[in-house]
Amino acid sequence: MKTSVQIARVMGIPIKLHITFLLVLPLFAFIFASNPAPYGFGDTTSAITKYILSLVTTILLFTCILLHELGHSYLAKKYGFKIDSITLLLFGGVASMEEMPRDPSMEAKMAIAGPAVSFSIAAVCLGTIALFPSFSATAPMRIIWLIGYINIILAVFNLLPAFPMDGGRVLRAFYAKRMSYVKATQHAAYVGKMFAFIMGMFGLLFNVWLVMIAFFVYIGASEEERSTQISFTLEKVPVRKIMTREIVSVPPSWTIEEIILFMFQKKHMGYPVIEGNDLKGIITFTDVHKVPPQERANIRVSDLMTPEVISINADADSSEALKLMTIKKIGRLLVTENGSVVGILSRTDLMRTLMFLGEQ
Repeated sequence: MKTSVQIARVMGIPIKLHITFLLVLPLFAFIFASNPAPYGFGDTTSAITKYILSLVTTILLFTCILLHELGHSYLAKKYGFKIDSITLLLFGGVASMEEMPRDPSMEAKMAIAGPAVSFSIAAVCLGTIALFPSFSATAPMRIIWLIGYINIILAVFNLLPAFPMDGGRVLRAFYAKRMSYVKATQHAAYVGKMFAFIMGMFGLLFNVWLVMIAFFVYIGASEEERSTQISFTLEKVPVRKIMTREIVSVPPSWTIEEIILFMFQKKHMGYPVIEGNDLKGIITFTDVHKVPPQERANIRVSDLMTPEVISINADADSSEALKLMTIKKIGRLLVTENGSVVGILSRTDLMRTLMFLGEQ
C-alpha cells in the first residue's frame, strides 16, 4: 500500500504527504477553531470564518515545518549529501537522507539549520506585529502571531538534546569531537533516553501528551544508536566475504508454477533470470505470490520479472549494501566484479553477519 504521495519538488527534492497528514490536518484545524484568542479562533462569531481561519493557520504551520526541513536539506545538498525526499506526516516533517555526515562540524551546522529557519520565521512574524500594533486584533494578525509563537516552540523543541530531534545531533557532534563516532552516538542516545524518561514521568503527573512524545523520543534515540552501530559494524566487512558465490538462476521461459516449486526446493526467495550468458532480470517470491493460482500455469517468468537489476560491487563494504537495500526497498542484491555477476547478497546474509560479529 502506498503511504505517501508526492505533491511538489523543491530544490530537486520530492515533497510528499504521508497518509497520517490527512488525519492531522482536520485535527489541528479543529484545535485552532476550539481555542479562543490568542491561541485560536474559538471566539469568532461566524462558524464558517472560524474554520477557514483555522484551516489556513494549519496549512501555514505545516508550510513552516516544510521550510524547517528544507533548511536542513539546503545545507546537506551544499555539503554534497543526497536528499531522497521530505515527507510531511503526523508528527511533523522528515527529510530522508542517504547518509548522515561523520564530520562533527557538518552535522552540527546541518542540525542547527532547521531551528534557525524556525527562529527566523518567528522573528519575521512577531516583528510584523510589532511594526503594526494597531492591526494586532485583526484575524490576519492573529494568524501571524500564532505562526510566530508556534515556530518558537518548534525551534526550542527541536533543540532538546535527544534523538531524533536536531539537538540530539548537535550533542552527538559535540561528543564526536572528543571520542569515536559510535561512542558519541551512544552517549547522545543515553542522554536522549534519560530525557525521555524524565519527560514521561512528568507527563504521567501533568499531561498525557508528554508521555506520547517521550515514547517517540525514546524510540528515536534507540533506533539512532542501533542503526549507527550496525553501519559501523558492516563497514568492516567487504561484500565478497559474505555473499553467496553459487548463483542459482532461472530461465525466463519457466512458468510461475515451475518457479514456485523451484523456490520451495531451493529455499531461496529471489533469483536472477539468465538466458544463455545474459542477465535478463530478477524475480522474487513477492512477485510470484501476486499471481492467482489459476493463472500460474499460463504466465512466464519473463512476464513477471523485474528487468532493472540492482547490483553492488564485490569490493564495496556491507554497510553500503544495507543502505542500498533500504533505499530501494529490496531484500537482495546481485554482486558484480568487472561487469560479471559473481554472487548474490541477501538481507538475511547481512543480519547473520551482524549476529556473528556481535557474539565475538
